[in-house]
Amino acid sequence: MVLFRRLLGEVLRSQRMRQGRTLREVSADARVSLGYISEIERGQKEASSELLASLCSALDVPLSEILSEVSDAVALEEAALAMQLEDVTLDARALDAGAAEPGPRPGDVVASAA
Repeated sequence: MVLFRRLLGEVLRSQRMRQGRTLREVSADARVSLGYISEIERGQKEASSELLASLCSALDVPLSEILSEVSDAVALEEAALAMQLEDVTLDARALDAGAAEPGPRPGDVVASAA
């Protein structure tokens, strides 16, 4: 399952680190507790729209840019999950097709001790 809050946290942390800023600096600028920002970055807490606006302001990044990055990350994860599901489906079909085949016939070599 794709968790929006985890991906949002990853994008916010990435943006902060690209700027070379600490949690303490962003916390002071956003007027949000350091611990709460840390929990958001780790995907443990949901960010309200007001809190997200404060963080974007503190990072001097438009909300649209953050949401665009999160959207791209969601799309990538969804595509990866779809590919995994497709692989599992193909494997299941191959197993089903193999089970439908008849077993060895008289005269077939099933093992060889060379």
